Amino acid sequence: MIPPIPIPAEYGISPDSGFLPNEPPLDHLPDPYYFKWEWIVANIQALLLSRRMRGVVDNMPILSTSYLQTEPEWRRAYSILGFILHGYVWGGSRPEERIPPQLTIPLFEVCDHLDLPPVATYAGLVLWNFRPIFTDEPMDDLDNLACINTITGTLDEQWFYLVSVAIEARGGPAISLVLQAIAAARVGNSAVVTEYLQALAEMIDEIGALLERMYEHNDPYVFYNKIRPYLAGSKNMGDAGLPNGLLYDDGKKPEYRQYGGGSNAQSSLIQFLDIALGIEHRPTGETRGSSSGKDGVAGGPRHGFIQEMRSYMPGSHRKFLEHMGAVANIREYVEARRKDKPLCLAYDACLAMLQSMRTKHIQMVSRYIIIPSQNAREKPSRSASLNLATARQGEKLDGSKLRGTGGTALIPFLKQARNETGEPMIDAWARRLLTTGSVEPSWASLSKLGEQPDGDLKVVGLAGTWTAADSEGGICHW
Repeated sequence: MIPPIPIPAEYGISPDSGFLPNEPPLDHLPDPYYFKWEWIVANIQALLLSRRMRGVVDNMPILSTSYLQTEPEWRRAYSILGFILHGYVWGGSRPEERIPPQLTIPLFEVCDHLDLPPVATYAGLVLWNFRPIFTDEPMDDLDNLACINTITGTLDEQWFYLVSVAIEARGGPAISLVLQAIAAARVGNSAVVTEYLQALAEMIDEIGALLERMYEHNDPYVFYNKIRPYLAGSKNMGDAGLPNGLLYDDGKKPEYRQYGGGSNAQSSLIQFLDIALGIEHRPTGETRGSSSGKDGVAGGPRHGFIQEMRSYMPGSHRKFLEHMGAVANIREYVEARRKDKPLCLAYDACLAMLQSMRTKHIQMVSRYIIIPSQNAREKPSRSASLNLATARQGEKLDGSKLRGTGGTALIPFLKQARNETGEPMIDAWARRLLTTGSVEPSWASLSKLGEQPDGDLKVVGLAGTWTAADSEGGICHW
């Protein structure tokens, strides 16, 4: 029996705003009982500057979550506690590994309700942390968006989150386009499938244009040295001062846990597009044909890192992607109709636009991560603080290369993901152009990035060490 096509509303997904909430997120919890939480997050920059963050949190009462009534209130609580958690951990000369019950107890309860991990994720930093400046204007307009909270108070941090908000809003209608295309493919209506794929290609192109706006107000130096350290998680953070991760103390049985930090790889939108178009992402270094799904078409992402990032998405979004993986049929439908030139061209256009966006992503990684990390090694920080901006991660006294936790480099992962996007191309000429004929700029050349014969690469990422092992990679990892 063919699985039914998912209904987005059943997963809390909007036909207009997609994975963003139907209504703008709350900018404060309405019950005055939670005043202390709201006061801390509103004054987080002053508390971090004065080094009083930890003392304030240690002395606040343990608040119950029983007064949270609606889903927007639970989401607001998650966002607040995530900001406070990361400020508490990274807001001193050394990271603090013990998380007191004042944070641990309510955070665990909120995470259980939302099916999310106890760490600042893309959901808390982006999806539930924005407001439109004018409510009667669209949310995909960057000139109409503002952040509710930030850690650093910088325009750069706001812009980093808001570009992602605009991308989510612009890509929201893609969900309906894809679902209607799937329905049309089930009844063999190629004209409708072609129409929706053409619209989808235009939408992906618009998303790529929004991504490029990151450069307007997000300075690479500020991002790498000031913002990025606060986005760090607790996984593989030994060199930054957290060898065991974080000790979550619930007052009964303290437990060490390790989680990745906030990451754009936790967005459901791009995974949705990959699933919809039948794009298969293999473990890094694995060639096409060495593994495949049914009839060579993947039902959903297989890459370990991509699958892991789903555990950092809201539970309802994760379930929606799983449902999508069971019904995606567009690639199979197009491949069976290779003589239908308009259909094949529309499908190839979607792949081309998505591949172009991934190429822009590689350029962005170079500007915000690769180059600043090289500069940091050439000019070591004299700061007395230990965090991701000052740690000499993995670099031993014998001068051995800093490598990611999986032992391989980031750029090969990103390049492979980009090339895999073009592999399903139907037209032979387009496939050759987009899988082997792309002209790579100088910043994407591994020899320019310190790649060694054994695969080592000295790269420290947005929220930790950049890697591309079988279980790692993405725009922003640990």
